Amino acid sequence: MKKVYYLKTCSTCVRILKTLNLPNDFILQDIKEEDMTMKQLEELHKLSGNYEALFSKRAKLYKEMGLKDQKLSEKDYKHYILDHYTFLSRPVIVYNDQIFIGNSAKTVEAAKKAIHG
Repeated sequence: MKKVYYLKTCSTCVRILKTLNLPNDFILQDIKEEDMTMKQLEELHKLSGNYEALFSKRAKLYKEMGLKDQKLSEKDYKHYILDHYTFLSRPVIVYNDQIFIGNSAKTVEAAKKAIHG
């Protein structure tokens, strides 16, 4: 699979997509316009190993809902990611059987290297 989960309203996601210069066979899914399905999230979980890795603790709602003061389980992380797109750490880039989560320079560079060799 060659897919990117992102927000087109997020300037960081847009900048990263430009940096990656993705081939035309990549599918881009704006998670605000097209909700992530349970099946899609479970596929990402298989690649990442856990839901916490996919969860954004920088989301405004994370603090507003008091989640940072709670001990969240894997089930909780899954629930919140499915409940609101803001909880997915973005972008999530899937290239064949590899997954790249988030926007750190190191992650973006690793994705670029995997995609373009």
